[in-house]
Amino acid sequence: MKNEYGNSSRRGALKKIAGTTAMAMVGSSLSNRLSAAEAGLDNNLKGKINHSVCRWCYSTIPLEDLCKAAKDIGLTSVELTGPDEWPILQKYGLTSAMPWGAGKGIVDGFNNLALHDELVKSYEEVIPKAAAAGLNQIICFSGNRKGLDDEQGIENCAVGLKRLMPIAEKYKVTMSMELLNSKVNHKDYQCDHTAWGAALCDKVGSDRFKLLYDIYHMQIMEGDVIATIKQYQQYISHFHTGGVPGRGEIDETQELNYPAIMKAIVEMGFKGYVAQEFVPKREDKIASLRQGVQICDVA
Repeated sequence: MKNEYGNSSRRGALKKIAGTTAMAMVGSSLSNRLSAAEAGLDNNLKGKINHSVCRWCYSTIPLEDLCKAAKDIGLTSVELTGPDEWPILQKYGLTSAMPWGAGKGIVDGFNNLALHDELVKSYEEVIPKAAAAGLNQIICFSGNRKGLDDEQGIENCAVGLKRLMPIAEKYKVTMSMELLNSKVNHKDYQCDHTAWGAALCDKVGSDRFKLLYDIYHMQIMEGDVIATIKQYQQYISHFHTGGVPGRGEIDETQELNYPAIMKAIVEMGFKGYVAQEFVPKREDKIASLRQGVQICDVA
């Protein structure tokens, strides 16, 4: 299905993976705490940013080829990958900094009380497997509003997420809810402002629930990116990139100043990952990925 993400639908991929109940265990650890400097990569990267890339943006490239390119560029993660893909990442010494494998996708999330039993069961099955594979995050979603006001959405999400915090804390796996725009790409999605996500974090009350701050999406919804991430830095566990408008390359063809944003992230003392999630518009997709990493690789 072709959508705002290009030829590959991340929403469709999430539904497909969420429907899989039997998941392969990975015997060896895929630690997503590994920094570029710790990996000893000979790629001239400065080591201040931990670089990742989202798999779905390069769906036309075989995963092993993408892994080889990622390793060559200096990335240490290929994310938004499922358990069946983790052994391939391990083969190339890579991790999945933000995996998936649980939940029902973007539209049907924790703001729907009727889905809580199903969602909780799904995450209870996956969290121990992620931990066994050396992964310490997993993505989750609020779901669409469907007439629900924002205050009640926070209440509903907190009810379900609190049920999962004991197992998340036990296995040291952080559930990270993605901030998405509801203006262009994900109409009616509820977790569409940073303040809403932060209020939910406060309501859940655990360090094992954080926010995935998508720079592309939040530029569309609220702008003021640097001031916002500084204000809410305690709630943010992960970043995604993307050019605005159009979600293409993050170079001079779009409006965001990514080097300045990355410098702010470094100054915050952020130790997590920044993942490239733009959809390459150019024919040489790997060249675009390399350029994106270099733009974000600030001193």
